[in-house]
Amino acid sequence: MAFELPPLPYNYDALEPYIDTETMRLHHDLHHQAYVTNVNAAVEKHPELNSKSIEELIVNLNNLPEDIRTAVRNHGGGHLNHTMFWQIMAPNADGEPTGAIADIINNNFGDFETFKQHFNDAGAKQFGSGWVWLVRTPDEKFAITSTPNQDNPMTSGSFPIMGNDVWEHAYYLKYQNRRPEYLKQWWNVVNWDEINKRLQMSKH
Repeated sequence: MAFELPPLPYNYDALEPYIDTETMRLHHDLHHQAYVTNVNAAVEKHPELNSKSIEELIVNLNNLPEDIRTAVRNHGGGHLNHTMFWQIMAPNADGEPTGAIADIINNNFGDFETFKQHFNDAGAKQFGSGWVWLVRTPDEKFAITSTPNQDNPMTSGSFPIMGNDVWEHAYYLKYQNRRPEYLKQWWNVVNWDEINKRLQMSKH
């Protein structure tokens, strides 16, 4: 089964004014589609991998055939990361976290404002392209971390509960080089219901 580009769960303009329509079109239709196309091309070379989910490929990256490992890391990671990214955003979602994720944030980071500050700081300091994450670590702790390029925390055994894309293509049309401003505004579109679902998934 070839991987497919998932449809956006809302219209291209739904996250205005925080994320502009043109960025959403380019980001979803071109960038994400390219990751899907390229990971499919890599996996086609090894039919024994056809039954694997994208998560299984990324978790077991180091066991993949060497000739496709880098392509799966980059393009498979890009597909996995963006599939999550569209889901954890929503229109009219601005608000404080609720439910279990609110407890996790308060217990581990003090309060939401402190958490946001640490998360944004990690995103701003990620050199070059990459992602900033809240993860559940293999020893069942919660941590803010960042990864370069399209690397996903699953490769090192952590579960990504939420993440923000700090590649320039995610924000440059609207925010130019002002990554910290983009990071700050992104909280206006965070979908806490979906993040609570991912928190549940992280327990398995």
